[in-house]
Amino acid sequence: MIRMLMRVLGREYAQPLRRTVALMTTTAVAEGLSYALVVPVLRALFGDTPEDAWPWLIAFGIVIAVYAVLRYVSDLSGFHVGTELLRGMYHRLGEHLGRLPIGWYNAGRLGEISVLASRGVLQAMSVIAHLLAPFISACVTPLTIVVVMLVFNWQMGLAALVAVPVVAAIQIWTGRSMVAGDEERAERDEQATGRVIEFLQVQPVLRAGGRTTERFRLLDDSLRDVERASRRSTFSALPGAVGLTLVVQTMFTALLVLGAYLALDGDVGVAEILTILVLAARCADPVLSLTDIGGKLRGARSVLAKLDTVLQTEPLPEPAEPLQPDGHDLEFDSVTFRHGDRTVFDHASLTVPQGQRLAVVGPSGSGKSTLLQLLARFYDVDAGAVRVGGVDVRAMDPEELMARIAIVFQDVYLFDGTIEENIRLGRPDADEADVRAAATAARLDEVIERLPDGWAANVGEGGALLSGGERQRVSIARALLKDAPIVLLDEVTSALDPVNEAAVHEGIERLMAGRTVVMVAHRMRTVQRADRVIFIDEGRIVEEGSHDELLRQGGRYAEFWNISMAPAVRD
Repeated sequence: MIRMLMRVLGREYAQPLRRTVALMTTTAVAEGLSYALVVPVLRALFGDTPEDAWPWLIAFGIVIAVYAVLRYVSDLSGFHVGTELLRGMYHRLGEHLGRLPIGWYNAGRLGEISVLASRGVLQAMSVIAHLLAPFISACVTPLTIVVVMLVFNWQMGLAALVAVPVVAAIQIWTGRSMVAGDEERAERDEQATGRVIEFLQVQPVLRAGGRTTERFRLLDDSLRDVERASRRSTFSALPGAVGLTLVVQTMFTALLVLGAYLALDGDVGVAEILTILVLAARCADPVLSLTDIGGKLRGARSVLAKLDTVLQTEPLPEPAEPLQPDGHDLEFDSVTFRHGDRTVFDHASLTVPQGQRLAVVGPSGSGKSTLLQLLARFYDVDAGAVRVGGVDVRAMDPEELMARIAIVFQDVYLFDGTIEENIRLGRPDADEADVRAAATAARLDEVIERLPDGWAANVGEGGALLSGGERQRVSIARALLKDAPIVLLDEVTSALDPVNEAAVHEGIERLMAGRTVVMVAHRMRTVQRADRVIFIDEGRIVEEGSHDELLRQGGRYAEFWNISMAPAVRD
């Protein structure tokens, strides 16, 4: 557990964590040793001169005070180190996620990372602040007490020592038997959470179908799975909890019988017997708490394993000596790219001269958006090369590459903040005049004018307080402010109303002016603004040329054009 924790945290946190563990161990030993003073106290009280107990009582009080100070310092150290490690873990996780390829982030991973980055990290780091001290105390204090018992009476100490391997075996067995149940419970909880979200999201569909009072079967099934998994997890924990209780009770009973026998035989005095029984009783509470602590530690270990898996994910390699591109032309050189078992591109080649516009057309799933992602190095190709300015993108510094590219996606995400803050993401150090000019060029100024708070208007999480067209205008303003020489457009007008479409088109034209552009076209009218068009199908570029040339050829592109224009002709 500690080794995995250190691997996840990194070596820079090893020393404070070791220091905290050492301090907590010392505190647990001090607690166990303090009980040794109970023997002379009871001897004096049961002897002929009870007043002789005062010096031992004072010594006992001093030792308890020292233990209290140690406990305070160790607990405080645990909280401080836990807080530092929590902050460090967030920084390390954030920095690592920032270096992973964008293509790594799919819908499933986003959900997993969101859970890890919120509840998961807190649960894992709570080990230091809340679980480490009780766990060390539950293990070390009873062992110290057993050593004290051995010193005062080897027979009873040996009898207590016999229980140690039995307790350890029960804990190991319980942990192993509950691993599968804990994993199933965690999996069922995640599925149930997803079903609850789905139930909320599909309310319009359910209500449109007249099913407003009907139970959502998928959610009910998922909740029943959680119930069954919880029941199995509880049942799997019962044998260990009951077994541990029986071992502790059996040990105490055996010590009681052995103590009575030794006292009747005259080998030990009443004070020693009472002391050893008090010590045995003091061992019981921390040992019994191991069941509850063990369950929490298993949960934290499961989270640490997931964090470790994420942190072990290799980012895209960075060159030791990055190269600077000469110009802003783009090239696919015999590119092969596979996504899972599917080959998206198979030895595809194309060039986009600097300052020209390339339109990418093809059926759904043909790889149009993937082409943009490869240009931006969201993924690395399996064979061939993607070049910018004659330099392989793998030989460029990632920050340098992204500084040269402005991307406008079809689905725009805005951060929960003001419009101005979202625009400034394109160039944080831009002055106010440049921000206002970018907003005006994207025709965002007319949106800002009608908002009650103007530039200070909050867009909500994901831009929820703006319409789709308004979010697109913010995205275009952001790209305009960045002023990158290469622009990648994933058809941004396919779901807009005519008013917003016209405004967005105007902003896009300003954005494309004088730049190298690759645009994915879903609406065929967009293609007419391109210098060259390629038609992609099944991982290959099957047609290439200008809009007019491809229409004259009468091939796949012409067929797509005729189909897309047919509704307009009928209208």
